[in-house]
Amino acid sequence: MTAEDLGMGFPIEKITEGRAKLTVPKLGEYVNASSDYAPSKAPVFYNPVMELNRDLSVLVVQAYQLRVEREISVCEPLSSSGIRGVRYAAEVKGLKNVLVNDISARAVKLACYNVEINGLGDQVKVENKDANCLLSCHGAPKKRFDVVDLDPFGSPVPYLDSAIRALRNNGLLAVTATDLAPLCGVHPKACIRKYGGKPLRTEYCHELAIRLLLGCIASSAAKQEIGIRAIFSHSTDHYVRVYVEIQYGAKKADESIKNLGYVLHCFGCLHRETVKSLLDQKTEKCPECGLRLDYSGPLWLGKILDSQFCELISSENAQRALRNSAKIARLLRNAKKEADAPPTYYVADKLSGKMSLPAPSIVALIRALQDDGFEAVPTHFNSRGFKADVPALKVQEVLKTLATSNS
Repeated sequence: MTAEDLGMGFPIEKITEGRAKLTVPKLGEYVNASSDYAPSKAPVFYNPVMELNRDLSVLVVQAYQLRVEREISVCEPLSSSGIRGVRYAAEVKGLKNVLVNDISARAVKLACYNVEINGLGDQVKVENKDANCLLSCHGAPKKRFDVVDLDPFGSPVPYLDSAIRALRNNGLLAVTATDLAPLCGVHPKACIRKYGGKPLRTEYCHELAIRLLLGCIASSAAKQEIGIRAIFSHSTDHYVRVYVEIQYGAKKADESIKNLGYVLHCFGCLHRETVKSLLDQKTEKCPECGLRLDYSGPLWLGKILDSQFCELISSENAQRALRNSAKIARLLRNAKKEADAPPTYYVADKLSGKMSLPAPSIVALIRALQDDGFEAVPTHFNSRGFKADVPALKVQEVLKTLATSNS
């Protein structure tokens, strides 16, 4: 199959992902220098690294369908070559129809071909519109979707309002954010502009990124008298991804807003805590070392994972032979453990480096904290990280004890 055969005008190649046969841009043709990012240089965006993201998306949507126990409709308004939408149709049982869309005529042409070669023409419809226009056309009650999946290159914020309006009650909103520089505090002003919250450059900035994104979604939904409930979130590679169920009603919106607040952080002793307001006097000085506290927020302080929903995803993953099944299983094991843990996590190497001590094994450190009566669990955010309901100075004491016993 050549580009000329399809009339694409650019190099293409065949791949298989999940149960789908796909035609995508041949990325090797768009790398002229080591600094070139081929997916964005190709005429139609395609990123093979995001296969794990798409694998998890299929599992999550299937788990959601099993929970609601009805046929579901899905919209992917930023579909590019249609890979994700095609995979939904090919791999999710109980899926009624999929609408994929892209503003690029080239992307739409490729998406139509991918739908055709998988024999999904009766199930998948392809549109060529602006994403917000498409979603706004589905804001009426009888036109809404069960699932809307936002997976943009960069920030999802420009599409949130219309995506939320296009969902029916108890619908599922899936959102990816790849602009981690603002969300992780490298460009704080950009984060405040886009997400309405202040970030921090801390060792747990990827969790703050998820909470800032969820806070932004909660605020957008509340303006429309809609509440949200986060059922799954993860940080992987260069992006964060969240899945939330929306619930119509002013009371539900009010309940969501109650989950917004701030994370206070001390760059001296690494103490952290959460507060609902910055007006409290205790937000000024660290209660452990007395230094001035910095903050991140407003952001989401509620749960970012639901352990029962994680079990559903795990069950689906165990039944499939995806290329990333082993990675997904590891991610879900830690996610289930941290579902009920407090916000933020410690990183053993960061604490040890601050104290000029050798870094212990994460297993030994967690066990030592548990032996002292604290709740401590590993986190999927960082292989050297852990969540614990323990003051920073107490963690430092445990680290000193471990270093002494190992010397």
